[in-house]
Amino acid sequence: MATSQLTASSVTASARNLASLQGLRLSTVKFSSFGTLKPGALTSRSFKRLVVKAATVVAPKYTSVKPLGDRVLVKIKETEEKTEGGILLPTTAQSKPQGGEVVAVGEGKTIGNTKLESSVKTGAQVIYSKYAGTEVEFNGANHLLLKEDDIVGLLETDDIKDLKPLNDRVFIKVSEAEEKTAGGLLLTEASKEKPSIGTVIAAGPGTLDEEGNLKPLSVSPGNTVLYSKYAGNDFKGNDGSNYIALRASDVMAVLY
Repeated sequence: MATSQLTASSVTASARNLASLQGLRLSTVKFSSFGTLKPGALTSRSFKRLVVKAATVVAPKYTSVKPLGDRVLVKIKETEEKTEGGILLPTTAQSKPQGGEVVAVGEGKTIGNTKLESSVKTGAQVIYSKYAGTEVEFNGANHLLLKEDDIVGLLETDDIKDLKPLNDRVFIKVSEAEEKTAGGLLLTEASKEKPSIGTVIAAGPGTLDEEGNLKPLSVSPGNTVLYSKYAGNDFKGNDGSNYIALRASDVMAVLY
């Protein structure tokens, strides 16, 4: 029987409602500010505003997980515990993985009268939206069960600049933030405005209409575009460049 757990969506906990966690196996509860919680490790004073996210634990008697419909099961890539220079990172500084290996796929989805198989295959290395899916602990490893539409693209290397977007996703290299004001004053890092302009590096094949016909995207690699400021998922390339992956509908204009 699967262990009782919180839903995969984040839940805010305070000292007043910690009693509701009694049904959880504490070894499987993780706090974004403290890492893995061990019984007796924290006092009520520690809990003011914490975000709790617990993975669904699949009991060992179950030997496989078969996604349904257009869902995909991804084995999550392990979190980097050290910097490239070998410095150990505290739990709070470790970035949440957004990638992993596809280990199982559903039978696909139906659009109109057209039956479509999944566009990702078992063994593919994928990048997915940051807050997508339901975390599942299975066979001693962390997995994510999510819809195929939550997969941003395929990544066959260790550098995000090589991302191949899927469906209606667009991958953009973000323009550098302005270093000076119009009057010539140098801007501090804190006062620099987040850029919302960049160059399209790669674009997905497009979306399908109700009859199953492919509709190409209205932007192409090489286009300089203006996009919605708070859309998409941000990434840092190995060369230090900033990238963003977003839906084509979040691109507002092409600049010439």
